[in-house]
Amino acid sequence: MKNLFRKILFITILVTIIAIPAQSIFAKGKKIVVGGKNYTDQYIMPEIARILLENEGFDVTLMTGVGTTLLRKSLESGQVDMYFEYTGSAYTVFFKQKDKAIMTDPDKIYNWVKKADVKNGLIWTERIRHNNTYTLMMRKEDAEKKGISSISDLAAYVSKHPKELIFGMNPEFWERPDGFRAVMKTYGFKAPVENIKKMSTGLCYTALKEGMTNASMGFSTDGRIAAFGFINLKDDKHFFPVYNPCPVIRKEVLDKYPEINQIIDPIRELSESDMQHLNKAVDVDKKPLKKVSEGWLKKKGFIK
Repeated sequence: MKNLFRKILFITILVTIIAIPAQSIFAKGKKIVVGGKNYTDQYIMPEIARILLENEGFDVTLMTGVGTTLLRKSLESGQVDMYFEYTGSAYTVFFKQKDKAIMTDPDKIYNWVKKADVKNGLIWTERIRHNNTYTLMMRKEDAEKKGISSISDLAAYVSKHPKELIFGMNPEFWERPDGFRAVMKTYGFKAPVENIKKMSTGLCYTALKEGMTNASMGFSTDGRIAAFGFINLKDDKHFFPVYNPCPVIRKEVLDKYPEINQIIDPIRELSESDMQHLNKAVDVDKKPLKKVSEGWLKKKGFIK
């Protein structure tokens, strides 16, 4: 009787194991933490990565809404396994570099930061197509009225009317070496401190739209620029570096799960136009982040 019971138990366990999808067995313990910064592009890219990785059996934890410096430290300390960093941010903020010949060339700056981070145990995988550069924005109607189409025009206007224009920006853009203070130095103007209004990135767009500010920082791929009737002022002195986003992964994680690089490969097809449409869907049309991200992957044929 005992032998019969053991046989039945063995068969039951065997059938149960066979019934479990192979992916579930091999995926056990495949955990990864994907980080993201605190604006829409940086919510969308990690969400797309989450969908792709979970489809291949990974247990994904998202840690988004984090400032650049803290997120970088989290990657270095192992609290985050990968996140999407920009070549220009790494070059100017982390490595304190200023060579215009490198920072304005997408290939040179990518190769520079990729090589520099090897000693930190961080792997810059293949970069994403679009350049999400910083921009200074104005309402189109207001800019045309004031005769401003470039940052040089803005500088000249501020020099003549120093107390007139109110500027909106997030605290990070004020502090960064590639931020507003450096913009003023390069273009030769100085806005009064009381005319600088610091706020969250999202509020920068809202405040400009509502006329609470006259000029604002922004990101070139943001869908609200066209939707709200803004223009990007031409960076005619080529101040801003190239900002190609790139999945940066801890070497020990990539060594353990080399398949990650291939799994997230579809993200690299995100063009500037794609990001503008995705940002608009989230920020203007108020569609759920998951739905927007899945929609792009399905439209491109990356998932069913």
